[in-house]
Amino acid sequence: MANHKSAEKRARQTERRTAVNTARRSRVRGSVKKVEEAIASGDKKAAQDALRAAQPEIQRGATKRIVTKNAASRRVSRLSARIKSMA
Repeated sequence: MANHKSAEKRARQTERRTAVNTARRSRVRGSVKKVEEAIASGDKKAAQDALRAAQPEIQRGATKRIVTKNAASRRVSRLSARIKSMA
């Protein structure tokens, strides 16, 4: 356990930041999951709408360092490529 006042504060901040980051990561994953479910259902229009909603979430995750910038771009790119290849 923390012995110094500054270390105690650090522990509190880390706890709070961890909760925020967990929520952000969950939002990113949830939005990606919705796109993948729409792709799996075969509904191109729904998949496009889901990607349009997910893209800002993924990019926000990159801004907040939940995922790296390149990983976010790669996810968006791969999802859009999968939607584009749908019949």
